Amino acid sequence: MTTSPVSDDRRFPDCCAAYAHPLSDAKTLKVRIEELLRENTNEGYSKLLDAYYCYVQPSRSKYPFQWFWDSCFHVFMLCSIGELQLAKRNLWSLFAMQEPNGFVGHMIFWKRVFPTTPSDVLQSRPTFGQMRPHMSALIQPSFAAQALLRIADESKDTEYVQVMLPKIKRYLEWVMQNRDFDGDHLITIISPVESGMDFKPSYDEVLGYKGEGEPDRGLFLKAVRSDMRNFRNRYDLKRVKKARGFLVKDVTVNTAFALDLAAVAEICERIGDPDAQKWRDASAKVTHAIRTLMYDEKDAAFYDLRGPDNHKLRVKTPTIFFPMILPGIPDEMCGKIVERHLHHSSAFAAPFPLPSCAMDERQFYAKDTWYLWRGPTWIFNNWFLHRAFLERGFTEEADALLKTCHALIDIGGLREYYDPLTGEGEGEEHFTWSGLVMDMMWRANKNSTSHKV
Repeated sequence: MTTSPVSDDRRFPDCCAAYAHPLSDAKTLKVRIEELLRENTNEGYSKLLDAYYCYVQPSRSKYPFQWFWDSCFHVFMLCSIGELQLAKRNLWSLFAMQEPNGFVGHMIFWKRVFPTTPSDVLQSRPTFGQMRPHMSALIQPSFAAQALLRIADESKDTEYVQVMLPKIKRYLEWVMQNRDFDGDHLITIISPVESGMDFKPSYDEVLGYKGEGEPDRGLFLKAVRSDMRNFRNRYDLKRVKKARGFLVKDVTVNTAFALDLAAVAEICERIGDPDAQKWRDASAKVTHAIRTLMYDEKDAAFYDLRGPDNHKLRVKTPTIFFPMILPGIPDEMCGKIVERHLHHSSAFAAPFPLPSCAMDERQFYAKDTWYLWRGPTWIFNNWFLHRAFLERGFTEEADALLKTCHALIDIGGLREYYDPLTGEGEGEEHFTWSGLVMDMMWRANKNSTSHKV
């Protein structure tokens, strides 16, 4: 195990005091993010697919397609700044090309005939009639029902909700029926890409990679080999499962799935849909499986699992905290996780938390790299844990994450990710995920208001 690059006596959330300059005011930040979301909006008509589309690109250069979870994030951002119509159009476009069985790929290509990278081809299922399918054959963590619930809260547009809800139900049903490989209510991903955290260090063991620090090309080749195996099996899930390649039950994917199932139940209850209890029960089953199979009592952490025997992938990343957001996880369990990994450890106490890999893990690498999610701070992790901390009453920890996001944007701009040790921006410029800070501010204000006497 490597030594943390910051002193052992550094503790969260005091680590956030590294940035002493005054933060940008909320109005200025809102203007910057609103301008970015509008600049990155791509809309038009696809002759190839005979459909209209409107979505926000994460970045106009490197990420031109419509991504599943990015579109959901954009809904949260847009609702936070009052752009409800654009939020509705983003979610509508995401499901515009939904297959009859309910499936929606993690990338929708729209007008782009040729891929931007060879991996785009490997993540698709070509046919004789269409060598370049209109979307990928992979999934991503689903925040779709949560996004619809947010639209419902902000717009009160019952008609829109009633149109979109059946589409989201069909998608979640497809996931339940096709990705619960082992009948334990946990969703299995078949590629590192499906988690949204492409080179997450916990996957190294599954891929057979043993590098430390900055990854080498070997990691890329092993990940590509995983997608190549799926491609050769034409993404036939029975064949993919039988091949016993990359089969992982990811914490983020399953936590988001449980939240989405609960969001469907909430929407159903509001509009008088009799299926509310069915979806609530489904969410409870996933939550129970997360609690009993993913949680490690000794380590006080939730881990990704490998294969049908549920072998724990014991690498600390921010996702060890993620299930805290689920109501079915006991308060005592949440308290142990926070105490062990935030209050009494320097693993995540970077000057600009949260690093996407604990600093005492051998894979930790803070600098800009093509191999993502192995150290740099991503706004997504802070946004998700901000929600969890507020839900559990860890308001000081939640506030520290929000202040960190402000500081990162001040120092590094609106970037894809940031150096957790210096706050410098890394990855793509003009990247939309920084806009999640607007939703964090909205939630912090809502939480503060709800606790006023």
